[in-house]
Amino acid sequence: MFLQMMKKGLLLLGLLFVLQSCGDYQKVLKSDNAGDKYTFAENLYNEAKAEDSKRKYRKAIRLFEQILPQYRGKPQGEKLSYLFADSYYQVGDYYLSSFEFERFVQSYPNSDKVEEASFKSAKSYYEESPRFDLDQTDTNKAIEALQSYLNRYPEGEYAEEANLMATELRLKLEKKAFEIAKQYWKIGGNYREGNFTAAITSFNNFIADYPGTPYREEAFYLRFDAAYSYAINSYRNLMQERLQSALEYYQAYKKSYPEGEYMANVDESYQDIQARLKTFN
Repeated sequence: MFLQMMKKGLLLLGLLFVLQSCGDYQKVLKSDNAGDKYTFAENLYNEAKAEDSKRKYRKAIRLFEQILPQYRGKPQGEKLSYLFADSYYQVGDYYLSSFEFERFVQSYPNSDKVEEASFKSAKSYYEESPRFDLDQTDTNKAIEALQSYLNRYPEGEYAEEANLMATELRLKLEKKAFEIAKQYWKIGGNYREGNFTAAITSFNNFIADYPGTPYREEAFYLRFDAAYSYAINSYRNLMQERLQSALEYYQAYKKSYPEGEYMANVDESYQDIQARLKTFN
């Protein structure tokens, strides 16, 4: 009974503390005293960081928004700008955190927080990068921002993480480019000529643009297969020339991957090409 009463008492005290805190926050929020708001917001930020509390970060943001313009150009402005940007970052509002960290770097280039801010701005863009099959504008922005950080801090505290993220994003772009070419190859049979030629062109561009890609062998194979399918589905008066072009892609695959995963399929198509070419002799 005594323990139950103690628990109820502690819960009541906790509730009263929360209500008091909310009351204090609302008073400060409505106050015209920028100094009180600065102190309260900084305390909220520190509590949020200690408790990993997004709710407190959001409450701090509301206060930062009110007073930040008053402190720009003043000594407190540097710290306030960083806390404001980092609060957005901590709650996962990466669109605004990237913008605010960029503004911080531009406004305070000599700050001891400028490297961290540069990295967090780039990482905010990274977090905004969508899955590979969507528009990759934010992915390109993230790669640019990460590369900018790495150019400025090649041995920086966050360089290893930045390199890993940039590599991940480049692979995403590679996958998108590869899948676009592959899609042309897949639907080639429906719109035979246009999509096979688009597939060949796309694979040529992909191979040139991404020489180290893990999709390189498959791209070589599918390029040949598109050229082969394009040739054998052509009118006879066009077939011989297109079969010869397919042979060039066959040779390119065989030279690069003599023991390749698709060699059996490639050789089977090669035999068919040779047999078809003989009919023109």
